[in-house]
Amino acid sequence: MSLARAIHFDDSDTRVYARHARTGEWCISGGFEFSNWGEGDLEGKARQAFANGFLGLETFGRVTFVAVTRIEPAEREELVTALAEHFVAVYGAPTLEAARSVAEQEIADMEDLCEGHAPNTLLTVSRELTGAGVREAFRVIEPQDAELEAFAVHGDSDPH
Repeated sequence: MSLARAIHFDDSDTRVYARHARTGEWCISGGFEFSNWGEGDLEGKARQAFANGFLGLETFGRVTFVAVTRIEPAEREELVTALAEHFVAVYGAPTLEAARSVAEQEIADMEDLCEGHAPNTLLTVSRELTGAGVREAFRVIEPQDAELEAFAVHGDSDPH
């Protein structure tokens, strides 16, 4: 089972998003946030979040790149609960139970997007408003297509 984690190659996300996701936090598309938006909402940092941002599930900030990573069932369950709580607190879902099925579907949609991709595969999202609502398109950057320097280094690089 795979999901995606926020990854940063520079500090640009700290400048282009009103709230940026933390490196390493689990992410979903988060397109639901824009379901009632119109052209008038697409200004400044909100426009950037709409156009290219995945949603972090800890900070509820945005990130431009995510990397496919294996997730454990217990971690997944914690994410569903956190997202359901977010739906109640921020979007006014009537109960945690009602929000849970929607949160479950959001996580499952991201799992489907990550399915079949090797670890460290990068994903980007682009969105546009259409007459039918928000349209999302995803780009996949396979690990062998990216430069080695583009991947996060895990562990301590200090040999001492």
